[in-house]
Amino acid sequence: MARTDAVIFDVDGTLAETERDGHRVAFNRAFAEAGLPWHWDERLYGELLAVTGGKERITHFARRFAADWLEAGDAVSRIAELHARKNDHYAAITRAGEIRLRRGLARLLDALAAARLRLAIATTTSRANVEVLLRATLGERALARFEVDVCGEDVVRKKPDPEAYLLALQRLRLPAARCLAVEDSANGLRAALGAGIPTVIVRSLYTRGEDFGGALRVFDGYADDCRGEPDRWLSASFIVDAAPGAPPGDADDRARSSPPGPIDTEQA
Repeated sequence: MARTDAVIFDVDGTLAETERDGHRVAFNRAFAEAGLPWHWDERLYGELLAVTGGKERITHFARRFAADWLEAGDAVSRIAELHARKNDHYAAITRAGEIRLRRGLARLLDALAAARLRLAIATTTSRANVEVLLRATLGERALARFEVDVCGEDVVRKKPDPEAYLLALQRLRLPAARCLAVEDSANGLRAALGAGIPTVIVRSLYTRGEDFGGALRVFDGYADDCRGEPDRWLSASFIVDAAPGAPPGDADDRARSSPPGPIDTEQA
């Protein structure tokens, strides 16, 4: 049984519930600023999350609902400008304290560091978005907590492609079996498993109904001293002591059969 030497975290949905009240709101502000009659409500945005990447999401939406706008000249640069303004709005929302870490996550990071596990990030969101979130929630030196951070600018292919995780493994100089990935979505799970990394799921607002077959375990949030039902919450003790040794067949059965509990939407 390989020991766990490093834990690789996804960002959006995993570290914080950034999608509904962060990225979605920022997209809508960018659309309004550009004079576009587009509004992504919570339900539509949940559907659009099947498309990974902000520019790709705008393109997908326009292809379905605004083909004329997409076919007009300079669409690529207009999409890039919209996405850049969306990131500006997201940064403002985050700096204002409207997005916080998921409850129990800061405690988990401290416990993993105390256990001398190496921490890394593998996301296909932009580096600017990662940095503003971490600084706003964990302080100016937040990035120093993570030995490796792979972001959208570092890869050609976004999740569910495993490229981000493969690059994280390369930078960590560790085999997949000695790492654990923490994800919130089926796309992220596919990416991590594609790189051969054992993966646990912490379900988020938009992913509770997804199929997580292949995951070691599926959780509804992070452990906190005040919580009951410990099997629902991902803890440092599970990561340090139990995760790599879970039999793959049993883990797959648990991931498929575990009924979604209420997702913990409380922030740190």
